[in-house]
Amino acid sequence: MTNERLSRQLHFILEIDKLKGVLRRSLLLDSRRRENSAEHSWHLAMMTLVLAEHVDEPVDPLHTLKLVLVHDIVEIDAGDTYAYDPDAHTGKNEREQEAARRIFGLLPDDQAKELNGLWEEYEGQQTPESRFALALDRLMPLLHNYHSGGITWRENRVTSEQVVERMKPVASSSDALGEAAASVVKQAMASGLLPDTWSDP
Repeated sequence: MTNERLSRQLHFILEIDKLKGVLRRSLLLDSRRRENSAEHSWHLAMMTLVLAEHVDEPVDPLHTLKLVLVHDIVEIDAGDTYAYDPDAHTGKNEREQEAARRIFGLLPDDQAKELNGLWEEYEGQQTPESRFALALDRLMPLLHNYHSGGITWRENRVTSEQVVERMKPVASSSDALGEAAASVVKQAMASGLLPDTWSDP
């Protein structure tokens, strides 16, 4: 291909197809299989469009869309780090930074800088849009876990205290979404899906 810019853009587009193969712990609502990271990013994008009206500080939904579509691309190289596995978080930042350099570096320089900047903005959590994006990123797995019968919580012996802590960024971005998350946690606890402690098997 003689157009180098287009060639690099198409290379990047083909490379990120690999995100469809990165499996997360969350199950689809019918519990048939685990979702992949590309599906997760798409779901967050739809949540951005539908739920932006509930954010407590003004946000640009289009900018938030960019953040949620970019935020997990690094998992192509770094893998999905399970939220409730502290050992897996060792070296996570370094793995993801190296992945960002390689994957975004496939693009023309201006777009590489833009997408890397979006990823860093999400990680830095200093803008209303990044906080909203994180809130959605925390809320969606809660909904998945509850509506798939708490299977992943049970498999990994996740406690109510861990989930409550994990949901704090939701309320920090939106009182309404925070209340919705708290309601789901309360229902999960009441139904036995999310106990305070797990007894020995």
